[in-house]
Amino acid sequence: MKYKRILLKLSGESLMGAQKYGLSTDVLTSYARQIRDVAATGVQIGIVIGGGNIFRGLSGVSRGFDRVKGDQMGMLATIINSLALQSALEDAGVKARVLTSIRMEPIGEYYSKARALELMEAGYVVIVGGGTSNPFFSTDSASALRGVELECEVLLKGTRVDGVYTADPEKDPTATKFDEITFDEVLDRRLKVMDQTAFTLCRENGLQIIVFDMDTEGNLARVLSDEKVGTLVKL
Repeated sequence: MKYKRILLKLSGESLMGAQKYGLSTDVLTSYARQIRDVAATGVQIGIVIGGGNIFRGLSGVSRGFDRVKGDQMGMLATIINSLALQSALEDAGVKARVLTSIRMEPIGEYYSKARALELMEAGYVVIVGGGTSNPFFSTDSASALRGVELECEVLLKGTRVDGVYTADPEKDPTATKFDEITFDEVLDRRLKVMDQTAFTLCRENGLQIIVFDMDTEGNLARVLSDEKVGTLVKL
């Protein structure tokens, strides 16, 4: 495998599958299989999951929730998703541990860099729930933060699209996909890869991003085998 330690960012909305809300057992099982196959090669894996399949803090504002409370509800949603993925991984025979950025024992251990690295080096897949623990920060920002903090070689953003395009492919049928693109080109073209805070954190710390379709079985291993899957965002 090309990378020894990775941070995998998973979309909460992807966990819905074909549903409009909640968790799809089929998606969780597929993700667990893909992660198992990569973990078996010795790659150290950290994971951050969004919470949009349950509650998104920003959208809560339009429904009358205070932004801080809404974001905190979103943080709890990410922990539900983290536990669901941990369960799916353990069912697949993978050692997995949930660490939380908010104290929540016995649901998960309190996150620290030292503990996360200790577990990863012992062969555990480490899932960090709770976002950054602060409101106004997305789970993209949490994944960038953990990726830099845990000295990962790459941030893999697993989504429902197969890379970065010249425009939104769901709205523009003429949009074309990039195999590679620089951080500066993304900014110049005003393309949406991550929110600005997360993107800047990766750029300033030299953490490469690969955007790829996690819903296609086997794609995670293909990305790590350096096959032409997704889009690489580099300096």
